[in-house]
Amino acid sequence: MSQNIRVWQVIEGDRLTEITSARLDFEERLEDWLAEDIGILDENLLVIGRQVLTDFGGYIDLLCIDLNGNLVVIELKRDKTPRDITAQGLDYASWVVELSHERVLEIATQYLNQPLDKVFHNRFRIELPDTVNGDHRVIIVASRIDRSSERIIEYLSNRHSVSINAVTFQYFRTSQCNELLTRLFLIEPEEVDYRARTKEGARRKPNLTYEHLQEIAVKNGVGDLYQHSIEILKLTFIRTRTTLSSISFVNCFNESLSAIINLIPQESSQLEGLKYQIYAKRLRECFNLNEEELQSALPKNARSWEYQPNADENWRGYQGFFTSVSEVETLTKQLRKANL
Repeated sequence: MSQNIRVWQVIEGDRLTEITSARLDFEERLEDWLAEDIGILDENLLVIGRQVLTDFGGYIDLLCIDLNGNLVVIELKRDKTPRDITAQGLDYASWVVELSHERVLEIATQYLNQPLDKVFHNRFRIELPDTVNGDHRVIIVASRIDRSSERIIEYLSNRHSVSINAVTFQYFRTSQCNELLTRLFLIEPEEVDYRARTKEGARRKPNLTYEHLQEIAVKNGVGDLYQHSIEILKLTFIRTRTTLSSISFVNCFNESLSAIINLIPQESSQLEGLKYQIYAKRLRECFNLNEEELQSALPKNARSWEYQPNADENWRGYQGFFTSVSEVETLTKQLRKANL
C-alpha cells in the first residue's frame, strides 16, 4: 500500500496548490476522533469500550461492536514495532473471542452509561442480535504502516484468513490552517470479510440451538428433567437465550438484560443430575432476596462458583445439580414469594 498520498487544493483561478502532510500529536488526537465519531473508520461500528483492561493486563484502545453483533478490536500503532503491534492485536483478539454475551454487556454498559441494546438500536435502527460476539476482527490504525507490518497483516489475512486489517489516516493542514484527514485501507474490508468467511473453521462455533441442547440433555439422561425445568423457569424470567454450552434465563440487572441462571446439559448426567449455575448477586437484586433466603432455596449440593478466577461479585455465585423437578419448583417459588 503506497503511503505517499498527495493532496491538492483547487484555489482561485482554477489553479492547484499542493497541501503538505503535517505532524503533531496526531495519533493521540486520532483516538479521540475515533471515540467521538467511529464513522470516520466504519459507519457500521459502535464504540462500546475505550482502554478496555483485558484479563492479560493489556488495554484495548477501542472496542467496538458492528451491526451484526460482532466485536472489533481497534489498536493504534503509535510507536510500536511491526511485530509488537501485530502480536498485541492478536493477543487482544484471543481475549475477546472468549467474552460471553453478559461480559460484553457489562463492558458496554460501563462505557456507555446506559444499556447496550438501547444505544445499539439508536445507532443502527435495528435490535441488538441475540448472538453477540459470534465473530470478531482486528483493525490496526496508524498514520503510516511500514512494509513489514503490511507483509505480516497480508500474510495473516490471505494465507490464514484471520480477520485483520490496517487503516492509515494522514493529516494535512492548508496554508489557511484548515485541517484535512485522509483514510486508506491496506486491504478492502469486503475482501477481508470474504477471506474469513471462506476459510473452514475460521469463525467461532455458533451458539447451540434449543433443539440441540434438548438432544444433549436426552443423551446425558436428563431429558425430562431438563425440559420440565425450562418450562418452570420460563414462568419466572423475562426471556431465554443459548450459548455455546447452555441455556440462560435472563432478567433485567443494572438496566441491562443479563443471564441469571444457566442450565448446562453438556455437563449433566443421569447420576449427578442437571447442572446449573447461578449469578448470586444478580438473582438477589432482581428478586429482592437476601443471601440466607437464596441459600435456603438452593439444592443441598450447591457450592460456590465464579465465572473466572478473581471475578468480581457480579460474576460469582453457586453451581450444582438439580436432581428433581421439585428442587426447581422450590427455587422459583422462593423467587416469586420474595418478589411480591
